[in-house]
Amino acid sequence: MSEETTNKQEMPEQFSDILLVLDKEKMKIQAVKSIDENGKMETVDPTKKNQNQFMRVDKGGDFFSNFFSNFLSQLKNPTNFTFFKVPAPVAAEKAQELQKHLNKPTPQGEKVLKEHEVKAEPQPDKKQENQNNMATAQTTTEASEYRYKPEQVDWDTMKNLGLSKEYLEKRNLLDPLLRGYKTNELLPIGINLGGSILRTDARLSLQQAEDGNVIVAIHGIKREPNLHFEFFGHKFTDEDKKNLLETGNMGRVVNLVNSKTGELMPSIISIDRLTNDVIALRTEFIKIPDEIKGVKLNDEQKQTLMEGKPLYLEGMTSTKGTEFSATVQFNADKRYVEFLFDRSNNNQQAQTNQQNTQQSQPQEAPKTFRGKELTDEQHKDFKAGQTIYIDGLKDKKGQPYQGYITFNKDTGKTNFEFPGQYKARVEPAETHKTQTAVNSEGKTNEATKNVQEPLKSGQQRPKNEKQQEQQDNKPEKSKGRKM
Repeated sequence: MSEETTNKQEMPEQFSDILLVLDKEKMKIQAVKSIDENGKMETVDPTKKNQNQFMRVDKGGDFFSNFFSNFLSQLKNPTNFTFFKVPAPVAAEKAQELQKHLNKPTPQGEKVLKEHEVKAEPQPDKKQENQNNMATAQTTTEASEYRYKPEQVDWDTMKNLGLSKEYLEKRNLLDPLLRGYKTNELLPIGINLGGSILRTDARLSLQQAEDGNVIVAIHGIKREPNLHFEFFGHKFTDEDKKNLLETGNMGRVVNLVNSKTGELMPSIISIDRLTNDVIALRTEFIKIPDEIKGVKLNDEQKQTLMEGKPLYLEGMTSTKGTEFSATVQFNADKRYVEFLFDRSNNNQQAQTNQQNTQQSQPQEAPKTFRGKELTDEQHKDFKAGQTIYIDGLKDKKGQPYQGYITFNKDTGKTNFEFPGQYKARVEPAETHKTQTAVNSEGKTNEATKNVQEPLKSGQQRPKNEKQQEQQDNKPEKSKGRKM
């Protein structure tokens, strides 16, 4: 696959637009971030710092018209706002330009505003119908709307590959294709080469050619990721290769070069674990959630993920309600934050290498535990591997609880014990002291000193007639026959 083809295929976000809004009362341009179920619009300052939060909309005419009509149908008081559509790569600059024309109106400025302004009639009768679509659009507009229509698909080509519309629908694979994504699994296809037929597994996607036609792209399986050559001007270091092969993510941001324009594109890089393709995603299109499995992310944690780095999170809650901890990282191919232990790569050796690497690397003791920050003295002992007492913790219902925590340097995990568990481990409970002293420490107990059998759990005196006879030094009655 040529670099030009890869650029079109793996970086379609450059063909998206940003929705800007003018509040007529405040006369200030903002970028639309989302709209909630109550019709309230959330906005952010249209700066490059916030560009990963902008709502993105496909440039396609039909797509945008449908989306914008749905958007307005759910917005409260839409007449209070004026909307503008600007290209994503220059959104911040365009917002600044539009604001200047608003601050100092001129005939030329009014013309520029009109060029970017967008209008659509609200459709109240479709409000309920589009509710679910708009809820998804809050996270990513492109994920909630369709880029292509079924009738645009070249079904003759699909048929030649051994696939049909019914087959794709049955496997739930047509929907992601129409949304502009690759199939999330490999498909068995057959390619007619004239004298022979090549059968292989591949992921598929839909792409728009320069003539406007929608074509089927085939993403075949490679033996291994091609990391020996430059990728959009980036030469992979040994550390880059190691990270990509072991975790599937490179773990840092690099400047890639657009082969056509020479533009520098800050991006993260991951491996398509199904095909071994190298995939890049520009950082301006990374969207980090505010919360992951019940754990709210602070600004520092969000920044770590924005930079493509792995982040270890504790105290997450699974769908079954159990608490767990794991390392998370943003994946350029999946376009979301993934759990590194939840890998779909069939390369078992790579998984083993990843686990061995994680185990061999020294882990740093966290400064907080389940939202409770340790004091400097506590952290010092905790980091040294000592068990420390911690209170002020709260369960899911807000009830306080306490316990003891110990840090394992080898695994990087924190072990928690409730007070009862800890005390039972470090010193036997009162009812078990006699048993422990006699059986394990070789001591004697006046009430059982002549008992020949080991004492049972909690036992402090003879438990039956036989043991009582042993304690009283009475000879056991003979059961033999008198001679």
